[in-house]
Amino acid sequence: MMFRPRESYDQRILSSDLKITPKPDKLRSIHDVFGNCVSIAQFSCTSRELTFESRVKLEHAPLPAFADMDGKVEIYTGSMPFAYGVDDLADLHMSMRRQHADPEGRIDRWARQFVEPGETSLQALLSNITNAIRATFKYNVRHAKGAQTPLETLALGTGSCRDYAVFMIDAVRSLGLAARFVSGYICTPRKPGSPPRRGGGHTHAWVHVYLPAFGWVEFDPTNGIVGNSDLVRVAIARDPRQAVPLHGTWTGAPSDYLGMDVEVDVREEPH
Repeated sequence: MMFRPRESYDQRILSSDLKITPKPDKLRSIHDVFGNCVSIAQFSCTSRELTFESRVKLEHAPLPAFADMDGKVEIYTGSMPFAYGVDDLADLHMSMRRQHADPEGRIDRWARQFVEPGETSLQALLSNITNAIRATFKYNVRHAKGAQTPLETLALGTGSCRDYAVFMIDAVRSLGLAARFVSGYICTPRKPGSPPRRGGGHTHAWVHVYLPAFGWVEFDPTNGIVGNSDLVRVAIARDPRQAVPLHGTWTGAPSDYLGMDVEVDVREEPH
């Protein structure tokens, strides 16, 4: 299970409670290779159903993505890969490696349309990519396992938040930048003058991109969010298959499986 949000300077857990029915024989938690909190339950009894209820109260302090930098703008010149420092490259290498075939360079061409001749502001480049995905693709809630390939999303012109995130990761990596998949929750308050947030009611997915002067910056192409406003981080990985919220095995007849329901409710307490 990956239910517990990651703690950092911008989100702090105040209380956490996990109820599992039937009660597991063993329950333990570990940190995976990315530092995500993973809980592991083992059972020996029979049951008509299996339920997990995670309740977390946390303090969330979103900050502007490019604040307090005295107007500093990082520049993209089109160099491949991006000019990361030598010390950073060793750790960023796997997050820069593309994981989907693009034999005709269609994703490359899509991403390159946002690169200005000469020099391009990285903040503007990534913000434009984020907003273009939201504006040009049709959002669709998909309950099917896994994510579409970037080429499938580009061809269909539609996808879920997972599909949007996988598409943006591949587009950003085609420009030589390091990017990661983020899974978590989104708060969907009704804000005057703003469009309603997409992705509420279940787990949500977005993107981390590494910029030397700013660190890992969050971009949500489903909602056009730049920064961590309304986004609660739970798991970070290179590939969405490494950030599955719940998985495991059970023993029984094929007809025993009746389906699975998922509900996520994020509420903002009044100040």
